[in-house]
Amino acid sequence: MTKNRGSPPFLPPPSSVACLPLLLPKPSHFPRHKSARGAPTNPPPPAEPRVARPRPARTRAQARGPRRGPTGLAPAPAPLAGGGAMPRRGETQEFRPFRRWFPFLVPLFVAANIALFVRTMYVNDCPAHAAAAAAAIGDSVGGAARAAAAHGCMLEPDLGRYAFQPYKENPLVGPTSATLLEMGALETGKVARDHEWWRLITCIWLHAGVIHILANMLSLLMIGIRLEKEFGFLRIGTLYVISGVGGSLLSALFMVSNISVGASGALFGLLGSMLSELITNWTIYENKCAALLTLVMIIVINLAVGILPHVDNFAHIGGFVSGFFLGFVLLMRPQFGYINQKNSRLGVHSATPKSKYKIYQIVLLVIALVILICGFITGFVLLMHGFDASQQCSWCHYLSCVPTSQWDCNKAPSNYCLSSQLGDQLNLTCQSTGKTETYVISSPSNPEAVKHLCLGLCS
Repeated sequence: MTKNRGSPPFLPPPSSVACLPLLLPKPSHFPRHKSARGAPTNPPPPAEPRVARPRPARTRAQARGPRRGPTGLAPAPAPLAGGGAMPRRGETQEFRPFRRWFPFLVPLFVAANIALFVRTMYVNDCPAHAAAAAAAIGDSVGGAARAAAAHGCMLEPDLGRYAFQPYKENPLVGPTSATLLEMGALETGKVARDHEWWRLITCIWLHAGVIHILANMLSLLMIGIRLEKEFGFLRIGTLYVISGVGGSLLSALFMVSNISVGASGALFGLLGSMLSELITNWTIYENKCAALLTLVMIIVINLAVGILPHVDNFAHIGGFVSGFFLGFVLLMRPQFGYINQKNSRLGVHSATPKSKYKIYQIVLLVIALVILICGFITGFVLLMHGFDASQQCSWCHYLSCVPTSQWDCNKAPSNYCLSSQLGDQLNLTCQSTGKTETYVISSPSNPEAVKHLCLGLCS
């Protein structure tokens, strides 16, 4: 971001010079005349006509004057509203027209995400589920499947209960999809049919693996701390949560058959707010075009990552659009003319009072607020009625995944199997390889046992 541009706060505009008190020269500057005795004297300055003028109201502190300290010297000037103080003679100091905040909310968000991931791995308990699956499989299944079920957890000797799922099952190094769903992951069916609306919020605090949470938390620290310093915890916290809900809402409308977790929707909301903040506060920045091009390039690159398979780009788009319009509402800055007038010296007033915001800022705020309210209401109503947006838009799936020669967007995951059951007999067909196998197990309805048999069949 570029530096804020502003003139020194204590230089009155040219139109206010006429309002300054008239300074008459000292008596010694008048021509010297001789008195009757012949001695040179200084005649008094010509008297001005007495005009009744209203006396400006003065506070008790102004009437008493500055208090003097133990040394007999007046204390240093008090800080300005923008965070700076009047520089002493011969000193220069950077003028800060806006308050700087201490960032604490973004680090708390990072700590909360990490704590929830640790809790998710505790609930996942990969070794216990693997042992139960191995017991359910029994001796009638090949040794490879039993070994995969019993020793499939990553880093089990070092992490114990917190061991990760096998890499083939979760390449992001994390828990199972069932555990994420239990912890509050977003699934359209549970929101629309079971009315579990809280999943629209809880899913933005969950992550699918170590790689996932590291990427998101590093991005949150780099973007969020800077924004919190400039605009404070209340605005950035509100923007983060509402943007995350906006991303979850759009994801639930388009990704009906998938579950979704992650803070990337809220992070894209922060990126969108940076763009709208630059637009609505256009007059206070220098090098505007360079800053705008840089920010647009960053946004385009991040959105382009969403066309990879198994990435929920609809959450990114929904969070970005929500944050973009929220930026016009929450991140609007007063214009510099108003700031200079507010921080001017006592007795120095501008000839014409400055308005706090420009007209185009108010217009953008109203338009953005109307779009946000209408968009969220429409999204909630459609989700409540089980609307599947992917069925109504034939090309929208390209926004989330673009097929290339390197990957297929419609390809099933490598560990996905079709199953059929007849008594103790279980038939599995691996979707990625086409291999089919029949198993006789003691508990064919055990989901952990079926999952591990599918992993062994597809490997």
